[in-house]
Amino acid sequence: MPSVSLRHAVRAIILDADNCILLCRFAIPEPVGTVVWAAPGGGVEPQETLLAALHRELQEEVGLTVTTPPPHVWHQEVVAPGHAAGYDGVVNDYFLVRTARFSPRGTLSDDELAAENISGLKWWHPREIAGYDGPDLFSPRDLATPLTALITSGVPAEPVLLGL
Repeated sequence: MPSVSLRHAVRAIILDADNCILLCRFAIPEPVGTVVWAAPGGGVEPQETLLAALHRELQEEVGLTVTTPPPHVWHQEVVAPGHAAGYDGVVNDYFLVRTARFSPRGTLSDDELAAENISGLKWWHPREIAGYDGPDLFSPRDLATPLTALITSGVPAEPVLLGL
């Protein structure tokens, strides 16, 4: 059986006092016109811990400093060739970060963000996500379901396994 190469990434579920979530708008080059709203975060570098990667990614993308270790709330594995350039899929570990609402601006320049396919940031209320019927996608696709469960039930004892 051939080995599968998965990209390991960390993501932050950043919630404000009104339980709105901060999402990045990813304009994916293929297929042309694909837009995916996903939690801020990114790849874990070799020899980097998950929390070190999370701290770095949040500084780069949204300018948020996390001072205490956030709880690990979700785990996702997607094996799908083409899902991540150069990989057979992804492993995403999600951490919950509660904070006051802020205007996101990380250390990356607009050109650096664009190189990572990030073309915007927006605070979304869970009702907006659940009721969205436009062409954009969310990651995970059913984001409203685990997000609502997280908000209503609190931090799970073990990370919840997510689908695509």
